[in-house]
Amino acid sequence: METLFFLIISLVAIVSAILVITCKNPINSALALIMTFFCLATYYVMLDAPFMAAVQVMVYAGAIMVLMVFTIMLLNIRVNATRQQSHKVLFSIILGFFTLINTLVIIFKSRAALPTGPYSGDMIKNIGHTELIGKEMFTNFLLPFEITSILLLAAIVGAVILAKKKI
Repeated sequence: METLFFLIISLVAIVSAILVITCKNPINSALALIMTFFCLATYYVMLDAPFMAAVQVMVYAGAIMVLMVFTIMLLNIRVNATRQQSHKVLFSIILGFFTLINTLVIIFKSRAALPTGPYSGDMIKNIGHTELIGKEMFTNFLLPFEITSILLLAAIVGAVILAKKKI
């Protein structure tokens, strides 16, 4: 039953990811991206990581996508109805195929998927995801966390400047 559910969610995620890049309307593309984010949150729930699923829904499917849709509406992006050149499409398909092959080789030939680190599965279940994530984020990864907040602040200031007609 779990495998069937995984396959259904995977199919929905793949279709919505394809819709993100093929939709001509930017709002429809953003809605398809929200669906992809919800599928990712479902994967986190299936991996027994409810905190990550909640963060995925609140931060990405909620706040980030609202910011993107707000920016699309503010900039008044028009849909370009011109046809793309066939050689550009062919080049994109070939590049995507080689990227897929490269990703599959990395997944199957590397040790990236092996469990490493100081925390075992039993320790995570006993202590909890939230406490371990908070401890790591505010001790070992404090500088990247603060740099990310500065980058988000710069993005918000840039969006406000772009939205204004006269500064």
